[in-house]
Amino acid sequence: MADNRDVVVIGGGFAGLSAGVALAERGFRVAVLERKPALGGRAYSFPDAESGDFVDNGQHVLMGCYGETLAFLKQIGTYDKLVFRNKLEIEMIAPGGKRASLRTASLPSPLHMAAAVMRYKHLRFRERIALMRAARRLLKIHRTDRASLETTDVAAIMDRLHQSENARQSFWYPLTIATLNEEPALASSALLAEVMKRAFFSRRRDSAFVYSKVGLSDLYCAAAAAFIQQRDGIVTSRTGVETLELAEDGTIARARLRDGNGLAAANYVAAVPCPSLLQMLPAASAADPFFAKLAGLKFSPIICVHVWLDREVADSAFVGFIGTTTQWLFNKRKIFDKSGERHPGYLSFVISGARAMVDQPNEELLDQVMNDLKAMVPAAREAKIVKALVLKEKQATMAPTPDSHGLRPTTSTPIPNLFLAGDWIQTGLPATIESAVVSGRAAAAAVIARVGQNDWVAGK
Repeated sequence: MADNRDVVVIGGGFAGLSAGVALAERGFRVAVLERKPALGGRAYSFPDAESGDFVDNGQHVLMGCYGETLAFLKQIGTYDKLVFRNKLEIEMIAPGGKRASLRTASLPSPLHMAAAVMRYKHLRFRERIALMRAARRLLKIHRTDRASLETTDVAAIMDRLHQSENARQSFWYPLTIATLNEEPALASSALLAEVMKRAFFSRRRDSAFVYSKVGLSDLYCAAAAAFIQQRDGIVTSRTGVETLELAEDGTIARARLRDGNGLAAANYVAAVPCPSLLQMLPAASAADPFFAKLAGLKFSPIICVHVWLDREVADSAFVGFIGTTTQWLFNKRKIFDKSGERHPGYLSFVISGARAMVDQPNEELLDQVMNDLKAMVPAAREAKIVKALVLKEKQATMAPTPDSHGLRPTTSTPIPNLFLAGDWIQTGLPATIESAVVSGRAAAAAVIARVGQNDWVAGK
């Protein structure tokens, strides 16, 4: 019989490692199993030997409102590897090269954001006033009638809020695609409202962009693994779980590994993407309505194109493109105040919600990005590509559609000793790093509560 404090955590991304760390800190003996060759899940990085840069699989940006993530990084000792840009500043470029900035002011919240909107020159003055009214109304509906937002997509709520087409294209829709990874006609307005509340209309510090000074994997994977291992735990990669086997009492008896071995524990945390969970569930459990509905969840892809140019072409650290296929440009040299002797211009481009493009050849995607860059940034027209990488995450995030609210599962499941974690479970947030860490720490709390109850019943 497994010791009451033995826990198997399946998945070594943000969700699994944050769960493992929280449990190890409370004295549990944790085994974290990752099927891939390295930890990190869908949020990882790797070094590029030629340029000397680290490359994230996607451009992952933290924000000041990511309270659980920042607490997790403090816990494992890597908080000092973060760079905070406390004054939010986003340059937006419209067709024809017209530029305007969304720049917060040094004022108390929410005046800091109001100032950013009122100085945003892509909107006419009356559109800025209308946008502020719409934001206040959206937050009020979120407080008083969130259920109505959960059944409404972003495009529809824009109609209800009487937002102009220019306001949508220049503000609302770029925000939606960046934070939800979904087209406005498909994305949940409840999740957009949650983003607005937490990131832009709470404390001024909450709207800060937060970058890692090191590769994303170096930010959390090794430190979290060390934290767990120093407390009698195990963290291993290339260890896939084939299936979860049921005991006669309806609990999980063991995790059957792909090599045929089994691993038994008192409790299990599945911190894997939804399709992987469905594959490893016991056949007797898969038909349970709790699990069966998960097949209805859909996923949205992200394309990230990394380009090293022979010169610097952009002045800003973070640039949004309006009206092009390419949505965002991250100027890595400006973000990190780091020069590149061999590759002076290192840019990372993002195309979110990229269903229509994700199967296109890499060469076509690179051409599209470069054409968009040259159309928006004339200084790039003479630049030459030194090196380029195209990375695709076909199931990057859960698609945050209105019907996803009813499909996302809770941490606890009908199987008493199986708990779920992952950015896609019901956290009230879009599928972000913060959602993943919130879910991991919630799963750990649920395990702790269950063991506490069992100990009490047993009179321990």
